[in-house]
Amino acid sequence: MSSKAIGIDFGTSSIKIYKNEEGIILHQKNVIAIYNKTHTFAVGNEAYEMYEKAPVKISVSYPVKNGVIADIGNMQSLIDYFFAELDGKRRFKGAEYYIAVPTDITEVEKRAYFDLISNTNLKPKCIHIVEKPIADALGMDLDITGTTGTLVVDIGANTTEVSILSLGGIVQSRLIPIGGNRFNECIIAKIKRDRNFVIGEKTAEELKINIASAFENDETMDVCGRNLLTGLPSEITITGREIYEALIDLFQSIVDQIKVLLERTPPEISSDIYKHGLYFTGGSSQIRELGQFFYQQLGFRVNLCNEPESSVVMGLGAIIENPELTRLSQ
Repeated sequence: MSSKAIGIDFGTSSIKIYKNEEGIILHQKNVIAIYNKTHTFAVGNEAYEMYEKAPVKISVSYPVKNGVIADIGNMQSLIDYFFAELDGKRRFKGAEYYIAVPTDITEVEKRAYFDLISNTNLKPKCIHIVEKPIADALGMDLDITGTTGTLVVDIGANTTEVSILSLGGIVQSRLIPIGGNRFNECIIAKIKRDRNFVIGEKTAEELKINIASAFENDETMDVCGRNLLTGLPSEITITGREIYEALIDLFQSIVDQIKVLLERTPPEISSDIYKHGLYFTGGSSQIRELGQFFYQQLGFRVNLCNEPESSVVMGLGAIIENPELTRLSQ
């Protein structure tokens, strides 16, 4: 392996970079602000602060959507900016790169990640592709190189990836178009429909973090927004029950898709999954009692990840630091 090795997780919501012998050196929002359609105004957490607040001349967007690069130009600008901020020419030039990508995307979409790094001026030594479910499992310290079947569910910002792994490869995989952003959209729609009140995505995110649960609860939270009847700024109190009603159908949809995948799973692997349970990760897996809901619906144990937002990039780090695992990359 090269003396320099870099792992990158281009998540829909955030981007993480791992460097050998240093660990995670970047974890910021995958957001870019463009001024007058040409100039990079801000990136990462700074750009996220501008989201839904920027004037007309500043466009704030997420370059990655549904697990794939939707705007290659903005993504290139964003990654070049981060590399420059991290003193990339000195630390990254001539390095080996390990990039995590979803399983159920086309070869053209996978190639876009490859081109993103090859088009930088860092002259990468080589670029390896690692499927996200494999990185997820390694990031949770799971041994997927043996014959034991493993079920991993990663609920991300735009998608949920359900995968069954064995012998270092993917036996079954399904990419579901439901994730944290869809949860936020349903919260916004529910409040608008029932309360004639409009809130923004950031406020919906706060509601999801603070009072969302997979079971009904009596918690409340005061939020500000716009009253549709008066057209004026106002404040209302939202209950945990309202958030539960907004999200429960989405939780059930994810469970139903897991059941479909399990119906197609070889019986010997099904036996392993029943014994060891499901491994639950991804930023949106942190919704309270969601693991308990999955347990009640599926009937077997749900193992929660300690750092669900970082499991993919830590899995890339495991491949980088352990030469025996490099065969799991492409």
